[in-house]
Amino acid sequence: MTGVKKVAIVTGAGTGIGKAAALALLKDGYNVALAGRRREPLEAVAAASGAGARALVLPTDVAQPEAVRALFDATVQAWGRVDVLFNNAGMGAPGVPLEELTVEQWRSVVDVNLSGMFFCIQNAFRVMKAQSPRGGRIINNGSISAHAPRPNSIAYTATKHGVMGLTKAASLDGRPYDIAVGQIDIGNAATDLAARMAKGVPQANGEIAVEPLMDVDIVGQSVLYMAKLPLEVNVLFHTVMATKMPFVGRG
Repeated sequence: MTGVKKVAIVTGAGTGIGKAAALALLKDGYNVALAGRRREPLEAVAAASGAGARALVLPTDVAQPEAVRALFDATVQAWGRVDVLFNNAGMGAPGVPLEELTVEQWRSVVDVNLSGMFFCIQNAFRVMKAQSPRGGRIINNGSISAHAPRPNSIAYTATKHGVMGLTKAASLDGRPYDIAVGQIDIGNAATDLAARMAKGVPQANGEIAVEPLMDVDIVGQSVLYMAKLPLEVNVLFHTVMATKMPFVGRG
């Protein structure tokens, strides 16, 4: 990357996919604001990157709109702008029959996966419309669950289908302001969250089956690829998945 260093915000940056994306961006020379609910994992990512002052640790609960605004304001105060948002923070609910899901469990997933993602998009628009040069890129983490559910995953699946709507609507609304909005849908990256796939998970036909995993660093490179595109180009939906995972088939 040449010229002025670009600025990115990564939510859920302390672990898994967010960590991989943050490290890829930092390695490429970006200034990166690392957001997540827990300070310690964020500080560990910043230290592991070796990026020094180019990594800014900003503990943030994306379910709280005031916290999201503070995240963007602190990033702009540090570096003057926001070029890229990787809208990644998310959570699941226990894999129980839907009639057993509690109201609190449902609302927790909706608050983070849908409302939190909207608050981040809203603040990205606020900043990207006003800065000079104008515009920027938003990459939403949709997941394979934005397209097809797993058994007993109604809260996660419903919110990730909702993310697809956020992506499409924000992509349209961002056009006048040079804001490109796309979505990355990830299938079975090898993270702590997905470790159970290697032990066997329920399938649509009732069987328990082991599913292939892919290196999470490949996801980081996919996010970096999307981030570095010129703003006149947009990848609206990008699916990166373990080649042999059971997604494109009947089951």
